[in-house]
Parts: sequence; C-alpha cells; structure tokens
Amino acid sequence: MFDTKIAIVVREDLATWQKLNVTAFLTSGVLGGDATLLGEAYEDADDNRYAPLIIQPMIILSADAVGLKKIHDRALGRNVRLALYIEDMFSTGHDAANREAVKQYTAGDLNIVGLALRDDKKTVDKITKGAKMHA
Repeated sequence: MFDTKIAIVVREDLATWQKLNVTAFLTSGVLGGDATLLGEAYEDADDNRYAPLIIQPMIILSADAVGLKKIHDRALGRNVRLALYIEDMFSTGHDAANREAVKQYTAGDLNIVGLALRDDKKTVDKITKGAKMHA
C-alpha cells in the first residue's frame, strides 16, 4: 500500500521509559518532516472526536550503539533525512536545549540513542540492516 517505510531504531540497552520517550520524540520528527503523513481526526460512535494519527505504519527496531552509528552513517551517506535523539537530551527540559545539545557534537561524536527515517522501502531496509525487531 505504501512505497515508503518508516523505521524507528532505539538503542537496545535503554530503560523502558527511555525507549518509549525516544520513540515518541522520533515519531514527532517523522511527522514534522512531512505533514502529509497526518491523517484525519477520529470519531467514536458517541461523536467524541480524537486527534489524527500518522497514516502509515511504523516499524520499531533496536540496535546497539555500534549498530546505531552504522545506521546513522548509511543514512547520511545516502542523504536520507533523519530524526535524531542523543543521550544528552534525557537531561534537557525543552526543544532549544535539545538542539544545543546536538549542536555541540560532530556527526561522528554524537551519542545516539535513537534514529527515525522515512524513505523508499528498499533504501530503509538497506540503511537499517543489522537492526532487529524490538522485543
């Protein structure tokens, strides 16, 4: 149904709350990269309205720190847009502080705990090779 794929990859050694937090933030990054991914509002039989969701399924993967670095490098090498979450962001309290945390590192020095990308299915599969389905 979709010719693209959305993948979120989280570092496997994070605490559960951290994995959930990273996944939520990265999902917002995918949507922020393409507003057409937002569907229509939901409504139940009692006419209560609910916020719209992303129209496309996402796959949640896990990898170790080395695997995340490889995925990061592959995506950058293919000019695929990424949403990024680094370890420093767990101790910041707002968006501007998050951006400052990322800005202080070169790409090779980022302590990545999560990445998200949306691109052609084959491209996403090549980039995320080695990551496994999150359990």
